[in-house]
Amino acid sequence: MPEYTPSRLRRNFFNQLPLLVWLVVLWMLLWGSLSWLNLVTGILVALIVMRVFYLPPVELSGRFNLLWAVVFVVVFLWDVIRGSFHVAWIAISPRRRAASSVMAVHLNSRSDLVMLLVSLYISLVPGSLVVEADRYRSVLYIHALDVHDDASLERMRATVLVAERRIVRVIGSRDDQRRSENAGKES
Repeated sequence: MPEYTPSRLRRNFFNQLPLLVWLVVLWMLLWGSLSWLNLVTGILVALIVMRVFYLPPVELSGRFNLLWAVVFVVVFLWDVIRGSFHVAWIAISPRRRAASSVMAVHLNSRSDLVMLLVSLYISLVPGSLVVEADRYRSVLYIHALDVHDDASLERMRATVLVAERRIVRVIGSRDDQRRSENAGKES
């Protein structure tokens, strides 16, 4: 049984603090009003949820690159617009037959947060959807629209890995950056 020293308890509290803040913000948004009563009940509910439904703490790298964040947002918006037009074209084109595929993509990062953000990115861009995530092996199973051959499968896989690389540039740890850059050089 682990020993709970004051420094360990403090460290655990600070690791869980982002989750607590997010749950309180979510509570306030659900109630739709900013009041002291909502704040206090939100904190109480968040503490109860954190105790009853224990989740391992999300480990943050402690870094954020603003320049790469701006690049990421611009590229993401472009991908959403381009994906919207692509899916619309598939829907209205009389001769085009939509083929799809489910593929496994092995991510380079071991971070749960990076895996979550890559999943959100892929799912928010029209034409692709994450259907399952294996966090222990860092594998995303992705359903992709308009996949006709092996080359289009590889383009989709490359799209996922490029999205991961961009996210790692914004918030990834040094280890994730090194792993991502090495994988980028190999491909």
